Amino acid sequence: MNERRSGWLLFAGIMIFIAGVLNTIYGIGAISDSKFFVDDTKYIISSLNTWGWITLIVGVLQLVAAVSIWRGGGFGMVIGMGVAMISAIVALLSIASYPLLSLAIFAVDVLIIYGLATYGGQRTTTGITA
Repeated sequence: MNERRSGWLLFAGIMIFIAGVLNTIYGIGAISDSKFFVDDTKYIISSLNTWGWITLIVGVLQLVAAVSIWRGGGFGMVIGMGVAMISAIVALLSIASYPLLSLAIFAVDVLIIYGLATYGGQRTTTGITA
């Protein structure tokens, strides 16, 4: 069981690192008003520039969480799940700017949350083992 747990934690760390890199690049592109995004898009809150800053901050936090997960810290698992939840919400709220990338980041965030929630914490079993 320990090998399975460590495999999922490695997977979640790699996925949160990938999501962090994508969100960082996505955020920098949105801040610089890149032509990569859909033109004349209406957002629920504010503008593409604001969403770029939010996405950049989330991406940097994801990179910090990935390093902490790889080092075995409980901080990374808690922060990783929280930032993945925020990233999933941000991805869905900014879906108008680049739909395919937003859906891909959302899917990766769901995998991160699953991996960290299921295999992230220390579990103890009670009872008699044979």
